[in-house]
Amino acid sequence: MIEIRWHGRGGQGVVLASRLLAKAAFYEGKWSQAFPFFGAERRGAPVMAFTRISSRPIRLRSQIYHPDVLVLVDPMFLDSSDVFEGLKAGATVVANTPKNPEELSVPEEVGRVATVDATGLALRLGLKVAGLPVPNTAMV
Repeated sequence: MIEIRWHGRGGQGVVLASRLLAKAAFYEGKWSQAFPFFGAERRGAPVMAFTRISSRPIRLRSQIYHPDVLVLVDPMFLDSSDVFEGLKAGATVVANTPKNPEELSVPEEVGRVATVDATGLALRLGLKVAGLPVPNTAMV
């Protein structure tokens, strides 16, 4: 099973991105689940979402505490050590930033780092809601 934890802010499409990935896996014949974790906050508040993908039925119904993949939709989370908590050894980090992977400070247990300038892409393609870029599509 692959467990993915997403971090972003309300309005960036984190929950939708998590669901899109789960649905794509389902269409490929995999078992999947996606669910959000957020409070009653509004746009801009921290949001987490979780995606599980497996070749077998998924019986877990908890948050993902030890992800195989960490997706940081908001680049501000790169400066927060909390988001890296619980990563499995060899985990993959995918970050929304124009920086190169070598420029990022990530924990030693991270196996791979990938970067995509999803916000820049959203701005160039006009992917906006209420005038703000929505980087979720590029992150999926």
